[in-house]
Amino acid sequence: MGRKDASTARTPVDQYRKQIGKQDYKKTRPMLRATRLKAEAKKTALGVKEVALVLAAILVFLLAFYAFFYLNISDEVDLDLDPDEN
Repeated sequence: MGRKDASTARTPVDQYRKQIGKQDYKKTRPMLRATRLKAEAKKTALGVKEVALVLAAILVFLLAFYAFFYLNISDEVDLDLDPDEN
């Protein structure tokens, strides 16, 4: 009878995955924990894009607020001026 391994040839991808798995077992627990924490921090960290978008939205809101009041005040001032009065 032949060996079990001879009947099922492993693909190179499976061999590579097995090698990677063996290397992971060689790592110590603190190293694995640090790697996991680093990956989690990367997932939850705010990116530069998100911060820039929030700041841009706040800036647009403030400019709209300012423009609203500026236009309201300037309209009232124009209505109070009467060029015919001397």
